[in-house]
Amino acid sequence: MPFILAHGALGPFDEIIFLGIAIVFLGMMGMSWLRSQQLEADDPEVESEQSPASDSERFELE
Repeated sequence: MPFILAHGALGPFDEIIFLGIAIVFLGMMGMSWLRSQQLEADDPEVESEQSPASDSERFELE
């Protein structure tokens, strides 16, 4: 097996470990992306624009 990605003291096992970590990382990123697509859009800026604060809720800074 030619050394393509990594080469060190473990020989060809470096490649297997490196590829395994890359696959786990990509899998976790994919799961995170899928979970984020299922969440509702909670944008606090949109809510604050829809209900402006009344004068009693505003305080004058010194």
